[in-house]
Amino acid sequence: MLAKQVGGDVGVRSLQIRTTIIEGSLAYQMRRAKAAQANECGLQILNLPQLAARLAGGFVTPVTVEQLDLAIQRALEEGGFAELEGVRHLPGMTRSVSRTLRKVWDADFRLETGAAGGVRIRELALIEERVRRHLPSSMMLPRDLRDAALARTPHAARLVGRVTIERLSFIAPNWRPLIEGLVERVPLEWHAPIQAETDWFSGSVVRLEASGHQQVTTAVSCADPRHEVVESLRWARQLIASGKAHPQEITIASAGTAAWDDHFYASTADAGLRLHFVHGIPALATRDGQRAAALADVLLHGLSQSRVRRLVSLCRGEGGALDELPQGWLSSIPRGAALAQLEDWRRAISMAILGDASLVAIQGAIPILETLARGITAAQQASDLLLRGRSAQLWQAALRTAPPDAVEFALQNARFPSENDAADSIAWCAARDLASAPRPYTRLLGLTNRGWPRRSGEDSILPNHLLPASEFDVDPTAKADRRHFEAIIAGAACEVVLSRSRRSAQGSRVGRSPLLQDRPEIPLSRARVPEHAWNEADRLMARPADSAKVDRIRSANACWTSWHEEGLTTHDAQFSADHPAMRRAIDRVQSATSLRLMLQDPMGFVWRYALGWRTPQEREQPLSIAPDAFGKLVHELLRRAVDLLEPRPGYARASDQEIADALEDAARVVREAWPLEGPVPPSLLWKNTVDYAASLALVGLLRKEIAETTTRSWTEVPFGQPEGFVAGRELPWDATAPVSVPNTPIRLRGTIDRLDLRTAPAAVRVTDYKTSEPPRNAARITIGRGSELQRALYGLACRQLLPGDPQIVARLLYLRGEQSAHRLQDLDGAIEQIAAFVNVVVAMLMRGTAVPGPNSFERTNDLRLALPASPGYQRRKRLAFGKASESIARLWSSE
Repeated sequence: MLAKQVGGDVGVRSLQIRTTIIEGSLAYQMRRAKAAQANECGLQILNLPQLAARLAGGFVTPVTVEQLDLAIQRALEEGGFAELEGVRHLPGMTRSVSRTLRKVWDADFRLETGAAGGVRIRELALIEERVRRHLPSSMMLPRDLRDAALARTPHAARLVGRVTIERLSFIAPNWRPLIEGLVERVPLEWHAPIQAETDWFSGSVVRLEASGHQQVTTAVSCADPRHEVVESLRWARQLIASGKAHPQEITIASAGTAAWDDHFYASTADAGLRLHFVHGIPALATRDGQRAAALADVLLHGLSQSRVRRLVSLCRGEGGALDELPQGWLSSIPRGAALAQLEDWRRAISMAILGDASLVAIQGAIPILETLARGITAAQQASDLLLRGRSAQLWQAALRTAPPDAVEFALQNARFPSENDAADSIAWCAARDLASAPRPYTRLLGLTNRGWPRRSGEDSILPNHLLPASEFDVDPTAKADRRHFEAIIAGAACEVVLSRSRRSAQGSRVGRSPLLQDRPEIPLSRARVPEHAWNEADRLMARPADSAKVDRIRSANACWTSWHEEGLTTHDAQFSADHPAMRRAIDRVQSATSLRLMLQDPMGFVWRYALGWRTPQEREQPLSIAPDAFGKLVHELLRRAVDLLEPRPGYARASDQEIADALEDAARVVREAWPLEGPVPPSLLWKNTVDYAASLALVGLLRKEIAETTTRSWTEVPFGQPEGFVAGRELPWDATAPVSVPNTPIRLRGTIDRLDLRTAPAAVRVTDYKTSEPPRNAARITIGRGSELQRALYGLACRQLLPGDPQIVARLLYLRGEQSAHRLQDLDGAIEQIAAFVNVVVAMLMRGTAVPGPNSFERTNDLRLALPASPGYQRRKRLAFGKASESIARLWSSE
């Protein structure tokens, strides 16, 4: 190298090449930072495969994990196996073969010489040969690379110079001949931990002794992995805030990182700490990873509106095909529809365009949906349409490492490079990486009897009965974990914290690791007051005086105190008298459903109609529909069938065949229309569901019980509707005329299931269809503790809306099982009873008191989620609620 001197002299000075051998990403980054700070020119930082590639020359590179997995996948696709033929397409097969081959190569075990040992070894040797053929010409397998490097060791002095092996505790047998060959050519030192296996090494070994600092070692136990993460961040922030350590001097590690990765990724943003993921960030924790996951979800599990909406929300704006569609095009699609079939999407889009011609551009979504509907076979085409950038790269890598059917599993294991640099950040890594680059302040997680050391287990491709593990697994997992633990402890100069969980992430108890031996342990409570907070919420928890100033925390504390009191408090559905929200809820026009909730569960009425709370609706495709939805389905079929029969030939005069034909037409319309309005079961189950509902509807239609020619019938007859309501058909009354419960402030609206009106003499019969099994005491039911209000309210509507004073018959008609009709014996008495109970509940609510009904704490109550989960709450408040509901208790015990 030519260097210009200050005085103008020009001299020739050769650059001294030297090489440092490291292992792991953390060691590489830290050694590179150290070299940059010390201005170490001419230093090569390599791992063992890179060292071999440097010696081999000719642009040779070690085989990468991605290229190896792709070559194995192609080798398996060629087939021609005996024992492996039946499993070569299974998910995870590529990873299993890759893991076994790497063990074989590290052990320097030659499959071709051991092929006489059995069919499995011969097939593995065949895969190895195919892999060698499928690799790019510049890539070489570890043994081939080692042999090529050995042949060029005479050039080592110029290529690598002086060699130093830094902190490697184990060198696989495959690389040992190369190291021994270099010892004869260049100066080579191994700066080895005390735990390193160096018996085979003939060169100079420099043992790394412990530093002069006095190490402080502490063992702690936490509640679970999430709690371990919280305690780790508290510990790290305390070290930095106190000035004891810089971020680059702190590391957190475990034998395996999967149980803590998501917790660390979610917590560090809130903590404001720079955390470097040495092994990479879980891809699915990023937006790019979620784009690929959303595409996999649609391709593997089929079209549905929720899956498509998720995919569109993530992929729009990325430069793909979705950007060509109008903004907010999904708002024109009915939100509740499941849309599980491509044909459903086509119909929904066509109906949206018919309703608004300006939406014609959304037809561009159909080619995209057609591609998605083809499933995982269209993985490549779907990726080209929708994914860009890192998400597209992630998708391609996942398809290379696993069959398309297993792309979800591949995405779960995929990772992106960390966004922070290890040289100025806290490091979170696996113990294998930390053992080669220890830091002064170290915290080890997961020291349980299951997690550290981990169990090795049998190899899935070469189990012990085919080939003993000792012949090819030269560094078993359990042995490596113990060695790494000892190397980390020895390398941490200042402080080591050994942490374990008392329970796993699933809640099961776990024991101490044998590596903890007799170390005393400090149990840490999840709710303890921390010495140093890791985020703002943690600080408020540690300082009650500060947290008491936050309105939400003060309210939560008051709620917790009220929860333990036996009397009713403001947190037990007690509110100010004559509250405006309560007045609005009572003054609204009530339906039979809301009135039933008011009488049966006043607290639930307040939640739903005063506060506007709604239970979440099922968006995925169900296997069956809920009982209330099935009842609506039957009523829909009844309405459509009777509308088809009226006015000609008229339901009363129609023959049984005409009724059956009308019902069949109604079922065909409903079968096609409902999937565009809400979630329904898969096509075959949905067809059977509609057919069963039609059979129940036919029972009700054929039971006409009409002999007079002056009788006219209607189904789904509205009443009490708002101004401007248009029925679109002839009705027996003005549907907007008001209907009210006598002597109460309650106004009503609803729809009568069936109404038969006779003009001469004047009489009316109203029928409430029931699709459930009839109860044992059906004949004695009047209002059924507030649950059977419809027929009484139907009769009340007829009395207030029909002219004159017609005779009124109100009945329940059960369609399932042994059909039976039950007439309300005393309509006037039932109406008076409803009015009396309504006034009692209204007065209670206007006083500012709401109580749960007798069935509020049952699992079938869809508002149960809003109540405290602990059954102790119900037991503690029972007497207070009972006293507050004395006036309404008679309703809850009536028939």
